[in-house]
Amino acid sequence: MDNFRIPIGDVSEDAIDWIIANLDGFFSVLRTIFIEMYDGLYLVLSTPSFAVVTILIGLIALLARGWQFMLGAVLGLLVIVGVDQWENAMSTLALVIVAAFWALLIALPLGIWAAKSDGFSQVVRPVLDFLQTMPAFVYLIPALMLFRVGVAPGIVATIIFALAPGVRFTELGIRSVDSEVVEAGQAFGSSPGRILRQIQLPLALPAGMVGAGGLGGDVISSLSRLDTALGVEAGLAVVILAMILDRLTNAFGRQSGLFALFAKKRKAARTAREQQLAA
Repeated sequence: MDNFRIPIGDVSEDAIDWIIANLDGFFSVLRTIFIEMYDGLYLVLSTPSFAVVTILIGLIALLARGWQFMLGAVLGLLVIVGVDQWENAMSTLALVIVAAFWALLIALPLGIWAAKSDGFSQVVRPVLDFLQTMPAFVYLIPALMLFRVGVAPGIVATIIFALAPGVRFTELGIRSVDSEVVEAGQAFGSSPGRILRQIQLPLALPAGMVGAGGLGGDVISSLSRLDTALGVEAGLAVVILAMILDRLTNAFGRQSGLFALFAKKRKAARTAREQQLAA
């Protein structure tokens, strides 16, 4: 037994070497797309003064959840400015938005497929378990090799981190939709695609967001230098951004405030179209 060893690490290293040798062009294109999206969004967020961005976010917060959330969001952003973390915060926010976009783009179809197919759900479940339990620094190593140092591997690591809950919540939300509602749609002759778009996805909505600079860069820097002050300031900025994004996404999921108004308008417009077609 002393000589018994499963060469999983060696096989993984060989697989990464093969991917680098044969698919380098593909990953270079992906890297360019990630960087261009990040640079464009960061330019939009960082070019205006902090006052302009704070006012815009405050207005969104007011429309989404009311004046209390607006006050909390504005005060939080002013704290970020006060600890001199604004540029890093905008960098992190741009990275998170780009990564969330790609994570949703991948997770939603996979979650829908898993909800529709028990076989696929059983296959994808252990993969999601692996992604959720594996430390981020482990899959960051091949990401660095494939996408090189910079913002791209940070986006990839964030996508991987967000992918598993995105798939799980999409599947859970669709499976939780009342079967009688779906059967009613089928009885009225709705196609499977229409049932998915207009019944399952809207009803499922309330069920269920590294090495790249930004706030993460300051956190790592503070650890390496044992700089408590920098670590606390960067960490506080991360918490404030996370709280603002969490409350906004919850408002979207529950369709409250401005999001509820948009949802009502969409529903009214859809009902009007259906009545016109029926006439």
